[in-house]
Amino acid sequence: MAIEGTTETRAPRIRLGMVGGGSGAFIGAVHRIAARIDDHYDLVAGALSSTPERSRQSGAELGLHPSRVYDDFKSMAIREARLKDGIEAVAIVTPNHMHYPAAIEFLKRGIHVICDKPLTSNLADAKKLVKATESSDALFILTHNYSGYPMVRQAREMVARGDLGDIRLVQMEYPQDWLAEPVERSGSKQAEWRTDPARSGVGGSTGDIGTHAYQLGCFISGLELDELAADVHTFVPGRQLDDNAHVMLRFKGGAKGMLWCSQVASGNENALKVRVYGTKGGLEWEQENPNYLWYTPLGEPKRLLTRGGAGALDVAARVSRTPGGHPEGYLEGFATIYSEAARAIQAKRTGKTVDPAVLYPTVADGLKGVTFVTACINSSKRNGAWVKV
Repeated sequence: MAIEGTTETRAPRIRLGMVGGGSGAFIGAVHRIAARIDDHYDLVAGALSSTPERSRQSGAELGLHPSRVYDDFKSMAIREARLKDGIEAVAIVTPNHMHYPAAIEFLKRGIHVICDKPLTSNLADAKKLVKATESSDALFILTHNYSGYPMVRQAREMVARGDLGDIRLVQMEYPQDWLAEPVERSGSKQAEWRTDPARSGVGGSTGDIGTHAYQLGCFISGLELDELAADVHTFVPGRQLDDNAHVMLRFKGGAKGMLWCSQVASGNENALKVRVYGTKGGLEWEQENPNYLWYTPLGEPKRLLTRGGAGALDVAARVSRTPGGHPEGYLEGFATIYSEAARAIQAKRTGKTVDPAVLYPTVADGLKGVTFVTACINSSKRNGAWVKV
């Protein structure tokens, strides 16, 4: 993953562990693929399930040495920190409520953490995790994978350099339909924990996909949220968490925004989309067609910018792997976050300063996401009142 015409010296692979992500876990497989794509990591250890038996079974399936497969994440953190060839980083891919306790164990032992989103299941834990990261010498990387797409990086750069002028409007949406029926009651493991407040947290669709839309809108626009007003709703009878939300946003500096997230919008798979409008023009990007970015200078026809095509910037080329016209997508975007994390970890190994071009979501971004979800729920309980963030 490099700009054409340059070379990168291959550093020794990072010894990676994993908490969660065992047999049948969708996101665990995604993280393992993402870690392998650019060949920066070796998965060498894991506490892969909430039960010792399933953890050992999953470890065997992944080819891990039995001595490096653990019954729980705490014993894993303790032993791996003592081993000469112990893990340097850990991927945490558990349900939300386990992010905080697992991350704490590794951070306090100086092991870098790569954690799935949202940061935690509640705001109190999110704040404590920020403090723990600040007290640790280890890095914390949050896998908001959509910020790894090349044309998302291009959109961010175009906003930053002033192509759109002063930002006025940001519109974010992420509709799905996979929870349109109560599939959590019919054996769907992914639905079952995501609709359980004890494991998911206070937000359902807001925490699962709303945080993605929110993070991406802020990532591209560079804006900071000031306050919001939310109408959060649960349409499926008997479901404990929200499956749809409409949110109005007021950003610092005067820009306005709207966010819609839904998991009951029939006909939508993963239709994440962001639109940003300024005094000089607008941008549109959608996740299901990630190699394209629509740019409209004010008063001029729309222009289609493509990854690898005319008009593509170096920030997009830097995180592209294939020539233009060969699609890159979800797994490659995820891999970008892992590879950016690898560059930061490798710099820490040698005491070097991390290249300013290296870009990944941090624990601070995670706190913003949990704060956003909490504010949405609080606002909705007050009949959509404006809530300061």
